[in-house]
This record gives sequence, C-alpha cells and structure tokens, in this order.
Amino acid sequence: MERIAIGNKALTLAKAVKKPQFSMKTVLTLDPFDYVDLWLRREHKDEALHYWRQARNFHRAAGGLPIESAPLVLYYCFMNAAKALLAAKGIAFVPYHGVGAHLMRGPNSRIMLSNEGIAIKQHGIVPALISYFGETEPSPRHSLEDILYNLVCVHRTYCLSYANKRERFIPLKTAAFLRDPASGEVRLQAEFVDNIDWTYYRRRLPVEVVALPGSTSAIQSVASITWATANSPTIAELDALCQLNASLRRVFHYINGAHTLWYLKTAGSYEINRMPITLTLSAMHRLSEICRYKPSQLQSYLDGQKNWLLSEFVAMTPAQFLDEIASEMTGHQIMIPNVRLPN
Repeated sequence: MERIAIGNKALTLAKAVKKPQFSMKTVLTLDPFDYVDLWLRREHKDEALHYWRQARNFHRAAGGLPIESAPLVLYYCFMNAAKALLAAKGIAFVPYHGVGAHLMRGPNSRIMLSNEGIAIKQHGIVPALISYFGETEPSPRHSLEDILYNLVCVHRTYCLSYANKRERFIPLKTAAFLRDPASGEVRLQAEFVDNIDWTYYRRRLPVEVVALPGSTSAIQSVASITWATANSPTIAELDALCQLNASLRRVFHYINGAHTLWYLKTAGSYEINRMPITLTLSAMHRLSEICRYKPSQLQSYLDGQKNWLLSEFVAMTPAQFLDEIASEMTGHQIMIPNVRLPN
C-alpha cells in the first residue's frame, strides 16, 4: 500500500466535511477570525463577512464574563458564525434559531442534564446546518446530557463525570489515505493508540469502517475510490476523494490544536448521528436560554456534581467550534503555528 499525495503533501482526513481544498497548504494562524475575514473579503462574500464580524465581536465580549453569563454571549457568537458559514455557501435559511427547549422533566423532578431537553425545529439556522451536512439522525429531540456525550472536545471530561459510561471516541495514532498499486483502490486506513480494549471496540465499529485482519487495532474504510496514480490526481479523482472524506467525517471527528487529534466515533447506546457544529450550537442555545430565563437553574447545575463538565464545555467549545466553522467555510486546514509542518 502507498500513501496518496499531491506533490510532496501526503493526504489524510480533512477538517472540512464538504469540499476540502486538499491541494492547499496548511494555514498557520493564531486567530482564525482574521484569516477568515481576509478570505471572505477576497471571495467577495459580503453577507457572510457581516455575520463573521458580528461573531468576532460577541467572542471578544464573552472573554471577560463569568460562566454564569458567558453562555448567552457565546451563543450569539456561535449563531453568527453559523450564519456566516451558510451565507458563504450560498444556502438560504430562515433567520430563526431553529432549536428550543423540550420538556422532559415533571414538576417535581430533579434538575438534571439527562432531563434537560432540546428540540430541533423544522425551520431556522440549526435545520439549515442539518440539511447542509446531510445528517440522517431521525430524532429531533435530545437531552443535553446525550449531546455532551457525543462531542469529542469534552468527551474525556464527560467520561470522568459519568463513570458508568464507556468512552465513545477512540483516539487514532495514524490515519492516511492509502492506495493499492495493483488495483488503484484508495481507502482510509487508521490505527488506534495503544492500550485500548480492542476486543470491546472491535464489536462497536461504525458501518463506515472494518477491522483489518490480525490482532492489531487497525481499521480501514469500507468505501473506496480509484486513482490511476498515487500523486498526480485528476480533478475527477480529487472530487471523488472529497466525497469519500465527507462520508467518513460522520464518524471521524477531531480536536483542534497545534496537532489535529483524530478520533473514531464508535457505535452504541445514546448515539446521536449529528455533526459537532450542529450539536454544539444546539447545546449552547439551551444553556443561553437557561442563563437568560432561569439563572437559578443554571446555578443549580454549577453547584452540582456535573459543574466541571459544563465549565469545560463553556471553556473548550469556542476555540473548537470556530475552528470547525472556519475550516468548513474555507475548505482549508487551519492550525495553531507553534510547530513546523512540512506543508
């Protein structure tokens, strides 16, 4: 098997789900706001630029706020960033939130994340994102607890907070698109980090991947494409790679940073088949509503056993969400520049 490449750039999973620019070099920037602002101006996407600048203003305003107030401002940052993405892609959307509260607890029930309901509506920003990503999740209602369980950037915190839940996101040691020289077939191959319970997780692989033969904890994609050569793709072959990447990104998620950390989302109970952008925006909307209308309820969460999980969600998701939006909007791999990369 040989790695596919464009010139000297070996190809692996792209952060952008739709239309990644595989031929572009990695973008190194400390501030995705500035880079995307420049990109939107260069692309003459004026409406998206307006929303993006609004998102930046709300992000700055949230910087000095305590956790009791930050979700309200961060939600408007996230919402405008999502609107910038939709506008940049030329997708029409109804200018409403598209998500609201869903009653899950009785009048005398304890206030818990497991009965804090979220309902996705038929029209609005969140449904437009769902349509854009082609999500196939049948249920429009989720608990805040389940949403947090399906977000990789707070997954370790979640599993430490809920000791009875098994980890769903398994870290990868390697991931690359490899080509069979004999047949020309290209598949993604990935290897898990050491010391995972391979016997357990092998039975919980999503349908997009299968285990490679042998005892090593390695997988490959079921779907494949064909390239005539390993490093001189045609436009049609690059388009096919984009489609393969999009299908795999349903279950391959990442955490941003100086190194992009990739994880496989395994199958099992409490799975929500939605993309992180959709789930993060929905969860932050619910927290912003609680912040506005039921501050005592928010305080009960912050005083409870899961306060660390909510604190990590508020602290960790802005950088992650904005990186996902910026990468999706531009199609570029965007990284923090404290390491030297070959491309």
